[in-house]
Amino acid sequence: MRFDLTDLRVFLCVVEAGSLTAGAQRAHMTLASASQRVRAMEDLLGHPLLQRHAQGVRPTEAGRTLLHHARTVLAQMERLRGELGAYGAGLQGHVRLLCNTSAMTEHLPEPLGRFLATHPQVSVALEERASDAIVDALRAGLCDIGIVSDAVDTEGLARMAFRRDDLMLVMPAGHALARRRRVRLAELTQQAVVGLAEDSPFERHIALHARRQGQRLAYRVRVGSFEAVCGMVEQGIGVGIVPQTAARRCARTMQLRRASLDEPWAARTLLACMPQQAADLSLHAQGLLQALIAAPAG
Repeated sequence: MRFDLTDLRVFLCVVEAGSLTAGAQRAHMTLASASQRVRAMEDLLGHPLLQRHAQGVRPTEAGRTLLHHARTVLAQMERLRGELGAYGAGLQGHVRLLCNTSAMTEHLPEPLGRFLATHPQVSVALEERASDAIVDALRAGLCDIGIVSDAVDTEGLARMAFRRDDLMLVMPAGHALARRRRVRLAELTQQAVVGLAEDSPFERHIALHARRQGQRLAYRVRVGSFEAVCGMVEQGIGVGIVPQTAARRCARTMQLRRASLDEPWAARTLLACMPQQAADLSLHAQGLLQALIAAPAG
């Protein structure tokens, strides 16, 4: 059986994406080329690897077996690249990193930027997802490192503390709650709220905890970033819930009042998680992990 590394990578991309079209895009290949490679693999095996359905594709039993081995082989090749990379600059490394909204916007840009600047031979596939989806992806072997909230179940994963990430309430100056140091979520149900897009992992996280408490927040406007949330709050449009780092940064240039969100789930630590011990990661992934968990500069 003669499957090459490109075959395995294309098949992995197709299964992870759930469709041939999206998988071909991930593999930086045309749809026709990706489809031809999958068909050639099935012809060589003499058995279908994918089940086609209206929503896309899913692996057959044979496909699941191939998927397991493809992940193992590609992970070993990534480790090989990292170890041989110490002897020359010709081999490129690739690390798959998933993170939640707060990590993506508040904590990752600086350490990730420093790492990429000093490791030109390494590329990072970075994607934002909800914390619970990230731990599922880690357990399925779909990424190397995931940054998640400590509120999710990380059993079976190796993990390290990444950053403190408490949530805070930001209010316009003169707001009725502006003199308070701590505010409960239930006190916000009668307030106009400014937030991120409804489908953002951050807002889904807040909505989940609100539902668990039988609460529902009334959003007046949804915007694209924590800075935009704070900007709308400064103009008196409503109140907002943002990470502490964003609240502090925006308060330096905006007229805002801040209060701790007095909920157990609002006191958070972000964790850097891996599907196995750090020593089992590729050297490139180990290097990225160390750069991420290092103390913030300054």
